[in-house]
Amino acid sequence: MSGDSHGGMRDLLGAYALDMLEPGRRAAVSAHLDGCAACRAEFGFVAPAAELLPLADPDRASALPEPPPELGERILAGVRAERPARARAWRIRGPVAACAAALLVGFGAGAAAWHAAFAPAPVPLEGVATTAHDDGISAEAELVPHTWGVEIRLTGTGFREGRTYRATLFDGSGTAHPAGEFVGVGGDRMVCNLNSALLRQDAVGFEITDESGEPVVSSSF
Repeated sequence: MSGDSHGGMRDLLGAYALDMLEPGRRAAVSAHLDGCAACRAEFGFVAPAAELLPLADPDRASALPEPPPELGERILAGVRAERPARARAWRIRGPVAACAAALLVGFGAGAAAWHAAFAPAPVPLEGVATTAHDDGISAEAELVPHTWGVEIRLTGTGFREGRTYRATLFDGSGTAHPAGEFVGVGGDRMVCNLNSALLRQDAVGFEITDESGEPVVSSSF
C-alpha cells in the first residue's frame, strides 16, 4: 500500500471508531486494519476515546476562557527580573544541568506511573459459537459488552463481494434489534464491528442475512 493510501486510512480511524463511515469505506478500513499492525496499534488508542464520547454532555461545555488583559505585562516583568538570575546561572550550569537531568528522570517515572494508573483497561471480549448456512462462508465472532449496548466483532471470508449483509441481534423474547450492515469483500479476510443498543445481558443471539433476507451466519449464546 502506498504512503498516501496508508495516510488516508489513518485519517479515517476516528470516523471508523465512531461508526460514521458508509459501508464500503468501513469495509476498506477494516481490511486495512487487518493487515497493518501500525494502524491497529493507533486504533487501540482511538477506540477507547470513542467509547467515552457518548458520555460527554454538550450542554456543560462553555466558551474557552480568555487570558487576563494584564498577562502580557506580567510576562515582560518576569523576563526583566530573570535576566540577572540568568547571568548567575551560567556560572553554576553544571549543578543546574545535573538537577535538570534528575527532574527529567523523575518526570519520566511519574509519566509511566500515571499511564499505568489511568490507561484504559483492555476491552473485554467474549467468544461465541457461529454457524454458517452458506458453504462458501466461514465466520467467527466475539462480543464486546458496552454500557450503551453490545458490539459484534465479526471475522470471516466468503461474503460475496459488493453484496450488502445485515446483522440483527435478538433478545430473550425473540424481538429483533438492528446491529448494522456491511459490504462483502469476497475471498479476502474481513473484520467488521457491528453495534446494537441491545444490552449484553438481554442478548441471546444474532443473525447475518443476505440481500434476500436469508440467514448466512447465526449464533446463539
